[in-house]
Amino acid sequence: MTKRRSNHILREHSLSLTTLAILLLWTVLYIFGDPQTHWGAFYGNAIADWSGVLVTVLATKFLYEKGSAESRVPPSEPGNRILAGLEDHSLTIFLLISGAGWVVIYLSMDANSKWGQVVGNIVSEWTQILGLVLMTKRLIERRSKESKSR
Repeated sequence: MTKRRSNHILREHSLSLTTLAILLLWTVLYIFGDPQTHWGAFYGNAIADWSGVLVTVLATKFLYEKGSAESRVPPSEPGNRILAGLEDHSLTIFLLISGAGWVVIYLSMDANSKWGQVVGNIVSEWTQILGLVLMTKRLIERRSKESKSR
């Protein structure tokens, strides 16, 4: 029974777990790498990119953005208008708050330090994700399944 349950959990969360494992791999390689080399710089960029993939996978699994093709539709509307608004825009709210946190961290670091460059790239990644979520609310791209149909 336990083995069956653990296989079920691994299967249901394989995308997020694999993404997390890849992010951890890049992080370990960067810790021991030299950011002045091509590979070291690559590892730093990969950390930012894969953290963006992980947040996209997890945030779009649990959070919502009403009108965005990148988001799921909430299962039901709460009776309270404020709670409904928070739920309808929980993805954007999460990205804004966590993005602001990354900006605060970035501003407190030396931008040219080993980890300062990585955090700067994470700020850029968060901006891209937020921009994509917001753009998919109004803009379309013909023949794209992510694009809002009109």
